[in-house]
Amino acid sequence: MCLLIAFAPTTSIMSQEKEFTLEDLNYGGTNYRNMVPRNMYTTWWGDKMVLQDLDYCALIDPETGQEGERICHLSELNLFAGLSGSELIRHLYYSEFPYPDHPWVLLSNTQERMLVDWEQKTCVWRQSRCIGGHQESNEDWNAKSKAVAFVSDHNLFVTDGEGNLRQLTTDGSREIVYGQSVHRSEWGIEKGTFWSADGQRLAFYRMDQSMVADYPQVDIEPRIASYEPDKYPMAGETSHKVTVGVYDLNTRKTVYLDAGDPTDRYFTNISWSPDGSTIYMQELNRAQNDCRLVSYDAVTGARKGEIYRETSDKYVEPLHPIVFLPWDSSKFIMQRQTDGWNHLYLMDTRGKQLKQLTKGEWVVQELMGFNERNKSVIIRSNERDPRQSNFYEVYVSNGNRHPLDNGIGYHRGELSVSGKYLRDASSAPDVPRCINLITVDGKRPASKNLLTSPNPWKGYAVPEYSSGTVKAADGVTDLYWRMVKPTHFDPSKRYPAVVYVYGGPHAHNVDASWHWGSRSWETYMAQKGFVVFVLDNRGSEDRGLAFEQATWHQLGVVETEDQMCGVNYLKSLPFVDANRIGVHGWSFGGFMTITMMTRHPEVFKVGVAGGPVIDWKWYEVMYGERYMGTPQNNPEGYAKSSLIKEAGNLKGRLQIITGYNDDTVVPQHCLSFLAACIQAGSQPDFFVYPGEPHNMRGHQSTHLHERITRYFEDYLK
Repeated sequence: MCLLIAFAPTTSIMSQEKEFTLEDLNYGGTNYRNMVPRNMYTTWWGDKMVLQDLDYCALIDPETGQEGERICHLSELNLFAGLSGSELIRHLYYSEFPYPDHPWVLLSNTQERMLVDWEQKTCVWRQSRCIGGHQESNEDWNAKSKAVAFVSDHNLFVTDGEGNLRQLTTDGSREIVYGQSVHRSEWGIEKGTFWSADGQRLAFYRMDQSMVADYPQVDIEPRIASYEPDKYPMAGETSHKVTVGVYDLNTRKTVYLDAGDPTDRYFTNISWSPDGSTIYMQELNRAQNDCRLVSYDAVTGARKGEIYRETSDKYVEPLHPIVFLPWDSSKFIMQRQTDGWNHLYLMDTRGKQLKQLTKGEWVVQELMGFNERNKSVIIRSNERDPRQSNFYEVYVSNGNRHPLDNGIGYHRGELSVSGKYLRDASSAPDVPRCINLITVDGKRPASKNLLTSPNPWKGYAVPEYSSGTVKAADGVTDLYWRMVKPTHFDPSKRYPAVVYVYGGPHAHNVDASWHWGSRSWETYMAQKGFVVFVLDNRGSEDRGLAFEQATWHQLGVVETEDQMCGVNYLKSLPFVDANRIGVHGWSFGGFMTITMMTRHPEVFKVGVAGGPVIDWKWYEVMYGERYMGTPQNNPEGYAKSSLIKEAGNLKGRLQIITGYNDDTVVPQHCLSFLAACIQAGSQPDFFVYPGEPHNMRGHQSTHLHERITRYFEDYLK
C-alpha cells in the first residue's frame, strides 16, 4: 500500500537548492520525461494483468503484486513474425492481448497488423494496412471478426478478417466526411465508426458539411502562401447534417438509419444491443433542450421506437452511451442528470425506469465496467470530496455500494474483462503516483501495490502547495482553490501574485492529486518569486447541474464574480502585494483573462491571454449555442459577454497569444479585439505561432511558457 497524506500542504525542503528550468518542467522540454512520476505500462489479457516493457511482456501475480513469468520477448516476436528493417516492432508498450484463451499478442507497424503466438512461435494471422494504395487512417479494428474499418482519401473502407477490401463510399471529400468524429467532438463523440459486439455490422457517421461556411485559414509554408480553409459553423449560422449508415459484412450492403431530416439535429452516443440487431442513438435538437433515446433496426435501418425522452428549460447534455448488463440483455444502465447530479439509472429496453442505482449530491465521473460474478457495476465518483475521485462497487440488485480503494486522493483505472481485478492508478497531494492491483471480491477488496513512484523532484527547491475554500459570489457555495507559494517563502515579504484561470465547462483545475493538480508552470513561476492562485468557479465540472448551469446564457459574468471572490481572499493575505496582481489563462481561460482585466482594471496590472474567445458569435455552433443560445435568440447575453466593447477599459499590460492556424478559437477573435483596441486607443501586445493550432505542440510549448513567464517578470515584478 502507498503512504498517502491527504489535504495537507506540501512544503519545500530548504536544503534542496537545485532550480528548475522549463526544459525540466514543460511538456515538450528536453528533460521533461525525467521529471514526471515513474509509471508502468500494463494491459489486460482477460483477467490476467500484463506488464508491457520496452522489450518484453510479463504477467503480474495478483497474490503478490510482483512481476512473474515473462510471456513474450520483442526480439522473438519480430523473428516469429518475419519482420526486419523498417518493419520491426520497436517496443511493446502498446501491445494488446485480445483473446483470453489464446497466447496471441496483437502487434502493428505502418504496413500491417498481426497476431503472433508466442507459445507456438509463429504468426497466426496478419492483415495489410495498405491494400491497393489505401493507407489506413481513423482505423477501428474488431477482435471478434478481425475486420477493420478505416478512412482513406476521404472515403470509408473495410478490410475483413480474410484480407478482402471493401470500399463502402465513393463521394467522400472535405465536404462529405465519413467514419470520423462529427459535431465537433461534442457530447462524448471521439470517433466515427462503431462495431457490433460480434464484429459483423458497422455503424458509421456521414457528415455533409457542404453548406457550412469556410473559415479562411492560410498555409505559409509554400513559396506563395496557399488557401487552406476549415469548415467552421459559427453560432446562429448554418450547421452540417449528419446521418448514420450501417454496413453488414455478410450481405455487403449498407443501409442508413431512418432518423428523419438531419437538419439542425445532433446524433450521438451510438450503441448496439448485445445481439447486434438493434442500434440505439441519442438525438438532440439544435437548441439542445430536448433529447431522445431512439432504437433502430440494424438490418433495415427502420425506426423501432423512442425509449426515453428528457427536456430542460436550459440544456440537456447526453455524454454517455447506454451500457447493457452483461448478464441480462433486456436491461441497460443510463447516465443522466435528472436529479441535478450525474447518476446511474437501470432501465429496460421498453424504456421503463427500474431503479436509480446511485443517488446523492455528488457525481458519477465514470462507469468503469461490470463485475459479472457479483452482478455489480464499478464506478469512479467524487462522493468523498469534490476534489477527489474514488472507486466504488455498486450492486445492481439493490444499489448498495462500497469503496474499493484507500479513500484518499485522485484515482483512475482500468477494469479486467470480467471485472475481477481493477488497475488503480492514483496520486495525492504528497504522492506523485501509486499503482495498485485491486481484487474486486465482495465487500472486502484486496489490494496489492505494484508501484510507488519516488519523488522525481528530489534534490530541487520545491514550493509549498495548498488547497482550501472560499464562498462564491452567491454567499453560499464553496469554491475550491489551489495556491503555490514562492520557493523559499518568507512570510514577512510581499509577493506579486498571478491568478491562473480557466473557468469553463467540463474542466477543473483543483483536485487532490499530486501538488493539488498544479501545472508545472506554476512551480516555475513560484521559483521566480510569484504567488500563483487558482480557483474553480461556478460553471466548472463535477459539482452538479445547478453549479454548472449558473453561467447559462451569460458566459463570463458569474465566473468573473466568483473569481473576484478568490482575488479578494488573495488580496487579504499579508504576503500578497495587492498592487501587483496578474492573470493568465488559455482558451476559455483566455476569454476570462481579458474579461477580468477589462472589467476590473483597477485590480489586474498584467495579463496574458492565450487563444481567447472574444465574442461568442464567432465560436462554433454546438458548444456555443449550448451555453449561450444563438445571437438571434439571446442578443442581450451575447452583448453582455462580448469583449469588443470592453477594449477601451484595458489599462494594464496585456499580451494576447494565439496559434496562427487555430481551428478551435479562430484568429478572427484576436484580430477583432485588436481592431477594437486600435479604435479605443488601448495598447495590447500580440504574438502568434505560425502554423500552430489551438495549443502549441512539441518544443514550441516550452517557448510559449518562457514568453508568458517573461511577460510577468517584465511588467509585474
